[in-house]
Amino acid sequence: QVQLVETGGGLVQAGGSLRLSCAASGRTFGNYYGWFRQAPGKEREFVAAISWSGGNPLYADSVKGRFTMSRDNAKNTVYLQMNSLKPEDTAVYYCAAGATNLIFAREARGYGYWGQGTQVTVSS
Repeated sequence: QVQLVETGGGLVQAGGSLRLSCAASGRTFGNYYGWFRQAPGKEREFVAAISWSGGNPLYADSVKGRFTMSRDNAKNTVYLQMNSLKPEDTAVYYCAAGATNLIFAREARGYGYWGQGTQVTVSS
């Protein structure tokens, strides 16, 4: 049984920072871990993804230069450092695992495992 547990969400003022963590347990299939977010009334959207085996992370254009995704293989944990937060970043953020290649890494349907989500609220 695969479990993904996100922590680190909260309330922050615009311009502030938060760091999300996603701890994985159990065996996952696929090479990519990703972060997605879903705001009220909107579809779940891609934020970032990283390969467990190396290479540069992928980012959505809306977060490029502000967010940084990283991994700690020894701890089976991925992180999302979010800087210069904007009110439009407000959403529930989800960690995902199991995408098998670069194409699927940007798509929610490419992932088979999801965390419970953590709320990020950015006030103006």
